[in-house]
Amino acid sequence: MTKMAGLKPQHFLWQVEGRIAKVRLDRPERKNPLTFDSYAELRDTFRDLVYADDVDAVVFLPNGGNFCSGGDVHDIIGPLVRMDMKELLAFTRMTGDFVKAMLNCGKPIIAAVDGVAVGAGAIIAMSSDIRIATPEAKTAFLFTRVGLAGCDMGACAILPRIIGQGRAAELLYTGRTMTAAEGERWGFYNRLVDAAALETDALDMAARIVSGPTFAHGITKTQLNQEWSMGLDQAIEAEAQAQAICMQTHDFERAYRAFVDKRKPVFEGN
Repeated sequence: MTKMAGLKPQHFLWQVEGRIAKVRLDRPERKNPLTFDSYAELRDTFRDLVYADDVDAVVFLPNGGNFCSGGDVHDIIGPLVRMDMKELLAFTRMTGDFVKAMLNCGKPIIAAVDGVAVGAGAIIAMSSDIRIATPEAKTAFLFTRVGLAGCDMGACAILPRIIGQGRAAELLYTGRTMTAAEGERWGFYNRLVDAAALETDALDMAARIVSGPTFAHGITKTQLNQEWSMGLDQAIEAEAQAQAICMQTHDFERAYRAFVDKRKPVFEGN
């Protein structure tokens, strides 16, 4: 296992408090776009989270009133039009690897969205486990507006599972903005809160998760992702095996002892 509280990334902000990692993109003057370097560093960080024993949840937060404006027009899109196919595929695989790292990091991820969350910013929100937004949040999968397909970074696989095939198709074909009210009504956002309360609300949710059986939470995240491609019989069997593993943990016994003693269990993640 490894420690990540002391991580000092070069291309985004990172802070760990109470076993919760807070992540902010750090170009607020441009609504926090991604660059080649920030993509790669985020991918590597979430890959390393699998082995972190001092982080049990992650919260993506806005910076300067915006979440993320997607790939930087000058630092990413400009260079992409000059690349050959081999270079382009290396880039698109890297961005997809970032999503896979989020899905496979073993830690619940909460996206707290304010202002703009478009392009890859919308993908980061989509790839999180829980999404909380302000009424001012504007979310758009705007790839078609720059001449690309809507099938970017897993959008055609993940988005329909969250909001339904027809709604996902509309957003991915048109690139239009999904309002915060639509996002909540469609199930993309778990809830809407005022901007002043957004960070507190998201961190409170993370703290509630971290206070639970964190080893078991990792199992839950794994099953949520892996069962997408399973039949019902496979899923039920996979969950039987997963639950049997969790029944061997000390947290399971702690919960039983607490119930017998009529007190709240204190989980330790093992």
